[in-house]
Amino acid sequence: MTLDQLKAFVTIVRTHSFTRAADALNSSKAHMSRVVTVLEQELGVKLLMRSTRSLALTEIGREVFERAVGILAAVEETERVAHRSLGAPRGMLRLTCGAEFGMLAVSGWIASYCGLYPEVSVEAHFTPRLVDVIHEGFDLAIRIGPLAETRLAARPLGELRYALYASRGYLKREGTPRAPADLKAHRLLAFAGGRHRGGITLHRGSVTEKIEGPARIRVDNVFALRDAALAGLGVAQLPEIVARAAPPGRLQRVLPDWAPASVPVNAVFPSNRYLTPKVRAFIDHAVALFPRHEILDHVHRC
Repeated sequence: MTLDQLKAFVTIVRTHSFTRAADALNSSKAHMSRVVTVLEQELGVKLLMRSTRSLALTEIGREVFERAVGILAAVEETERVAHRSLGAPRGMLRLTCGAEFGMLAVSGWIASYCGLYPEVSVEAHFTPRLVDVIHEGFDLAIRIGPLAETRLAARPLGELRYALYASRGYLKREGTPRAPADLKAHRLLAFAGGRHRGGITLHRGSVTEKIEGPARIRVDNVFALRDAALAGLGVAQLPEIVARAAPPGRLQRVLPDWAPASVPVNAVFPSNRYLTPKVRAFIDHAVALFPRHEILDHVHRC
């Protein structure tokens, strides 16, 4: 039994005619007759009492008709809901990302996103924990670094660029490095977690230099690392977006011709097949803002 069969049967009953039903469905009288015959065979019951002048529902035919009407109405309503979902973003968007990047960038994206789409609300979880997007019911997550989750669809947002920074006071006191090898004579401030472990690796075109050595301070928070650099305690490897959020003029880039490898930033979500407008719009918005590396003031509230 198919929806087309039910639709044909309901149309025949409502128009009281195979001919009129065929006209309404852009078909033929013979085809309408075959549809009812096949439906009766599949159900094993007689649905219509036919004569040359009239059609009448059998008792079981009336029950099938009423149920068919309900089924077709439910399908129609489902189609309306689906079509509405293709319209403007609306509803609750649940997202998660790391606490630091969330505070620096994603909170600004959320603010401007809510300003653009007044019918959406956002529930954001900024956490260092790797959230299970599917089982915890999130619409998407912002992930920094190579992706290991194969069950999720992903869309690249951009790359997080890194550089070396130190305070002007430190460089005046200790001297400014002119080449990567000069870092061996300096106090290094290191990030204790994630991918940046075991020294500093710098790139300039196809040339790579790795600087090994103990760090004076190791922390697992980029804001604490930036604060240590601001206090003049040494040279720190920081995301550019973090360094630019420091008070103007306080940090100076070290070895500007050299840089650590950039890190990919992706939006991940459960499915790429049925991406709702609220999710698609947020990802598009993030992609548009990311190249500018803007730190947006959180002046709008959802």
